[in-house]
Amino acid sequence: MTSSELSLIDMLRQAAWAQSLSAEQMARVEAETIERFVPAGGYACRKGESADFWIGAIDGLVKMSSESPEGKTITFTGLLSGGWFGEGSLLKTGPRQYDVIAIRDTRLALMPRSLFLYLLDNSIAFNRFVMTLLNERLGMFISLVEFDRMLDTNARLARCLAALFNPHLNPGISPEIKISQEEIGYLAGASRQRVNGGLKVLEEAGLVKLEYGRITVLDLDGLRRYPY
Repeated sequence: MTSSELSLIDMLRQAAWAQSLSAEQMARVEAETIERFVPAGGYACRKGESADFWIGAIDGLVKMSSESPEGKTITFTGLLSGGWFGEGSLLKTGPRQYDVIAIRDTRLALMPRSLFLYLLDNSIAFNRFVMTLLNERLGMFISLVEFDRMLDTNARLARCLAALFNPHLNPGISPEIKISQEEIGYLAGASRQRVNGGLKVLEEAGLVKLEYGRITVLDLDGLRRYPY
């Protein structure tokens, strides 16, 4: 079954964090979690809004980004089918600190904040899962600051691709990913022309294989270390 054919209930039952829940807890998850469709270019959530849901991608692709008062956009990461986000915003008070924008038509699962906090309080395994997500995201953001300030476009592109293959943040992703150069540009903050040239450099280095509308990662560790 492809992600586009996956129902909300199937997606919830397949989630790694759901495997350790009791039947009663899972029944609450299925009853209270809702689905939302966001068209390409639409906002899944906006900076400054209250954080009311923990959000998972059933199908599609979104980017987490923020725009400065001067109009500069910083993209933090992309999220593919099966990934969840927003746990940090739910654990602190105050408005959301970033936008989440659909790069392609996307179906989302929205778990209410009250249910998210209930699972944290009543499931040790769920609590540990969320702690792992927070730790992985912290490491990703530290790396983002490093490569945004210190690396050239090709290296930033390599690290951006590698970040998509974090098994905790994007579980179940395969070495072959269906994604356009335009979509990669949205995630990497680069023009399509720069992405095209950068991908060819990475292909020549033996790190990726390029096909129309898709990329196969041949050397994930190499992408993470590029250009070293």
